[in-house]
Amino acid sequence: MAKYKQRISDKILKRKLQGKGAVLIEGPKWCGKTTTAKQLAESFLDLGDSMVLKQSAELIELSPSTLLEGKTPRLIDEWQVLPAIWDSIRSEIDKRGEPSQFILTGSSVLPEATQTIHSGTGRFAHIKMRPMSLFESGESNGSVSLADLFDGKTIEPVSNPLTLDDIAFLTCRGGWPWATMIAKEVALDQAFDYVDSVVNNDIQRVDGVKRNATRAELLLRSYARNISQAAPYSTIKKDMLANDSNTLDEDTLIDYIQALKKLFVIEDLTAWNPNIRSKAAIRTSDTRHFVDPSIGVAALGLGPKDLIGDLKSFGFFFEDLVVRDLRVFAEALDGKLFHYRDSNGLECDAVLHRRNGSYALIEVKLGGEKNINEGAENLIKLASIIDIQKMTSPSFMAVIIAAGKYAYQRNDGVFVIPIGCLKD
Repeated sequence: MAKYKQRISDKILKRKLQGKGAVLIEGPKWCGKTTTAKQLAESFLDLGDSMVLKQSAELIELSPSTLLEGKTPRLIDEWQVLPAIWDSIRSEIDKRGEPSQFILTGSSVLPEATQTIHSGTGRFAHIKMRPMSLFESGESNGSVSLADLFDGKTIEPVSNPLTLDDIAFLTCRGGWPWATMIAKEVALDQAFDYVDSVVNNDIQRVDGVKRNATRAELLLRSYARNISQAAPYSTIKKDMLANDSNTLDEDTLIDYIQALKKLFVIEDLTAWNPNIRSKAAIRTSDTRHFVDPSIGVAALGLGPKDLIGDLKSFGFFFEDLVVRDLRVFAEALDGKLFHYRDSNGLECDAVLHRRNGSYALIEVKLGGEKNINEGAENLIKLASIIDIQKMTSPSFMAVIIAAGKYAYQRNDGVFVIPIGCLKD
């Protein structure tokens, strides 16, 4: 049996269980939700097993409490296939009056409100899991901590263990836990298998709506061509129509996108809206992202050599990888990730904003002195127009790079951090 790799979600799950009767872990399939939950669970109900589901569907009508019997925390895996169990769990939590009773996992968002009576407010805590960051999968040496940078600590130059070729492979492999444990020559298959499963099965099953597999694949490919960019739906629609002989209206496009969001395949990055001392209008469009960069690469049928041969496209996919890792780290830092863009053309690839009001400004570059300088200049310019009378100054500014020998701090105060050195 493969050894369990520690996840950042482990500590989050343990903490949240101490304060609530149940914790719901959501995220894409194959990202490790069930395996992580099993580290703390004392009993297990697998609703992903068709026989167990059939029996449970009968019991939920006759004796719902029977399904919930067992040592606690009791894990209910893929709970959303039996929505009625939500209300049974909620009632059981009220009866027991104790925390740490249940862990629920699901690969799609909560069912419609009509399928459950209660929201679970006050009884359920939520955790969003994603595929592994490079630190969790063991590729990053973790020598630079975002938490330390938020605390005002500096860094001495430290070595980066990863080359550009390494990053190209890791972008294509993705953070799927199983793929991190098998031979490199077969690890790339995981992302292709994931895409096949999404377009041929999951997008039909997520809400019972019949959808066209070819159209779903075209959408994934179009999203991949617009990855890390603020492409409007009209651009995606036009790109799809160039390859789709059927008509495609915007309502249909939005339906497919929403289905992929329910499956946690697509996870766009929303805009940050700070107080600024500028007449520039802040753009509010999302930037397009997958939950893992390997999805987009696989949708286009690309491999590591293809990325190395097209550095412009590689740059966009690398940004998608960095956004994935930063989102994983943000969960541990009690924060959320955003991007910034205004009418003057000033952009910031990522803003990690914590609940306590502190934030970091981050640019993403493949590497190279010219690109690093450009990223640092953007960050300094953005910091200069933030109205610090109404909000704090950034805790730090950083350019995250794919290739570079060292992590270090520039004379202007901006950190340069290879992704192979980063952790929460």
